[in-house]
Amino acid sequence: MNKFMSVLEDILLPIADKLNNNRYLTALRNGFMVALPLIIFGSIFVVIANLPFLDRVISEEAYTAYQNALGPASAATLSIMGLFVIIGIGFKMVEQRGGEAIYGGVVALASFLVLTPQVLEDVSGVIPTSALGAEGMFLGIFTAFISAELYHFFVRKNLTIKMPAGVPDAVSRSFSALIPITLTLTVFLVIRILFSFTSFETVQNFIYTLIQQPLTALGSGLPATIIAVLLIQVFWFFGLHGQIIVNSVFDPIWYSLNEQNLSAFQSGEELPNIVTKQFMDTFIVGIGGSGMTLAVIVAIFVVTKSRQLRELGKLGGPAGIFNVNEPIIFGLPIIMNPLVLIPWLLAPVVVAIVTYFAMDIGFAPKPAGLIVPWTTPALLSGYLATGNKIMGAVMQLINMGIVFVIWLPFLKVLDNQYYGEEQKAQTTK
Repeated sequence: MNKFMSVLEDILLPIADKLNNNRYLTALRNGFMVALPLIIFGSIFVVIANLPFLDRVISEEAYTAYQNALGPASAATLSIMGLFVIIGIGFKMVEQRGGEAIYGGVVALASFLVLTPQVLEDVSGVIPTSALGAEGMFLGIFTAFISAELYHFFVRKNLTIKMPAGVPDAVSRSFSALIPITLTLTVFLVIRILFSFTSFETVQNFIYTLIQQPLTALGSGLPATIIAVLLIQVFWFFGLHGQIIVNSVFDPIWYSLNEQNLSAFQSGEELPNIVTKQFMDTFIVGIGGSGMTLAVIVAIFVVTKSRQLRELGKLGGPAGIFNVNEPIIFGLPIIMNPLVLIPWLLAPVVVAIVTYFAMDIGFAPKPAGLIVPWTTPALLSGYLATGNKIMGAVMQLINMGIVFVIWLPFLKVLDNQYYGEEQKAQTTK
């Protein structure tokens, strides 16, 4: 066991360290965090607009008017979430270099719009919202990275206008950014023109066809999901924040899949994807935190007798209800503890497989694309994430039972160890 752990440590820790310190992944992660409050706002109003049984209580005309009144909340946030992510990434990329971060966000957004076709069904000057949401997500991410790097490069080369002393600071900064922004946007305009002569016609078609579609298809499958879950658990076992590391890579894929489900849900169509952002956050991480430790807390109160574990359960229980599990991770402990390595790795993988097939056969509903705040307690989050369906909560309850059963024998071993040490300490007093 020690040799196995040593090999894992030698292989994974350097990789995790590089991923954690990579400025592009850091900016990507932080860019999504900028957009998150807006995404949650839109999701909340989608839930409110689709309250269960409301269409049976009021007339069809009143129900349509009710949904139309609340529709702009999601249309102005969820449907164009790509824009907020782009601004966030550009802002964070330039901020990391100590530059004028706001211009990083502005130039990223403008560069993306330069590349985006503004024609819809032969009507010019119109951008389809699909291009600003999931469909344009990958183009937006690449554009934000490249535009921020170009802007910083031109600034570093002192291609700026220096205003004389006495000019107001806001005016001076604006003129200082003029040439770098102009050069950056010119580069993207040239790229757009060049792609107009290709069979793809637009950069968006090129990115979507060759990159986004294959990656989305890969990320929506069970094998990639299992790998992601395993990596989250392994990184946490070595004391690294597994979610932050893995989500930096997978979030663009999962959010894109989420957006597809949301569009289908709002249109009353069949949901296309099982694996989405909410599949991970609600049915795995959202049951007490990484490793689904809410079920472990329940098991502590049911089967353990050592004072150490029961006190830990009291300490971690309230936080675990809201999916904060650092007390369990560091207090059990889980980090670098070979006694709990097997259930820590196995339980989330089993849950991911069971949940996937339960949704595939229709036993449980698929996530509806609604972003539920990660602190939402289990059962309620499952109900909301599936579009107000009770079987979403039932699926979470089943998942808790699976984790409980897998952890039980290992928790008993740990409890016996702690209880024996406590008894020995009492007899030596």
